[in-house]
Amino acid sequence: MGLFGGQFANVVEWQEYRDDIIFWKWNNDEIKKGSKLIIRQGQDAIFLYNGKVEGIFEDEGSFDIESEIIPFLSSLKGFKFGFNSGIRAEVLFVNTKEFTVKWGTKQAINLPAPGLPGGMPIRAFGTFNFKVSDYFVLIEKIAGIKKQFTVEDVKERVIAMVDQLLMKWIAKEGKDMFNLQANAFDIGKGIAEDLDMELLKIGITITGFQIQSVSYPEEIKKMQEKVASHSMIGNMDQYTKVAMADSMGKQGAGSNIAGDMVSMQMGMMMGQQMVNQMNQGTTNMSQNQQSTSSTVPNFCPNCGTKTNGMNFCGNCGYKLVP
Repeated sequence: MGLFGGQFANVVEWQEYRDDIIFWKWNNDEIKKGSKLIIRQGQDAIFLYNGKVEGIFEDEGSFDIESEIIPFLSSLKGFKFGFNSGIRAEVLFVNTKEFTVKWGTKQAINLPAPGLPGGMPIRAFGTFNFKVSDYFVLIEKIAGIKKQFTVEDVKERVIAMVDQLLMKWIAKEGKDMFNLQANAFDIGKGIAEDLDMELLKIGITITGFQIQSVSYPEEIKKMQEKVASHSMIGNMDQYTKVAMADSMGKQGAGSNIAGDMVSMQMGMMMGQQMVNQMNQGTTNMSQNQQSTSSTVPNFCPNCGTKTNGMNFCGNCGYKLVP
């Protein structure tokens, strides 16, 4: 009976299915008198006659086809079963749940980057969600020629577009290419909109697209680590304060390390104070000299002789500085 075995001529049902099957078509030779339709939880049943939709049934349960189904079919309302003849119809069972699928870039994609002629290669991984949204489009585009449709079929369509959409939305949003993870939500939202527009053409809607990780080349990772370490050194003052706080009430090796850091910082502060004092002394001396030179007159007010910066006149001995 194959993958979906166990079907009988007088029972129309999707008895066994894998979690990755989106729809499965029951197309036995004919539906005979006394047949029953069984719809399980998470399934919808669609009756097809000559390739056209006759009726869609969403309630789960067991139904007598002749009395409970045929009266609701579009062009088969008045159909009467013969003794040995039945309806040559198909029944499409659709999985109504939302599917979650993992995706990943097939290969590294190169993002345009200043100073990098070939661009910066990145890889990305995540998940996307989808479900069937339009039975009529699904039947017209897919179910009319397929017996079943799987998650893998949808995944192939998505993966074929992901690389280009990643490049589009990273560039469109103007995001920092070295910190794409922080902007993953906005980028994923834009990709979901584009994918949804494309997959609606086959009756499927994208309900979510998530970017869980973005990986960079090893050289970029090392550069990020180096920048982070330099940033830590730049905040040494803050680090020392934290070390001092942590050392309070602690004993052992941890407190010794913190104490060493505090001693080093205090030594640096004392050295800086000494340099500041020396600079201040030099400044004061210069100011005093400037003050002194500015109070001596150029000529003696008593005899008019040039003073040459002396405190007393060389001619008459007059005191030049008050």
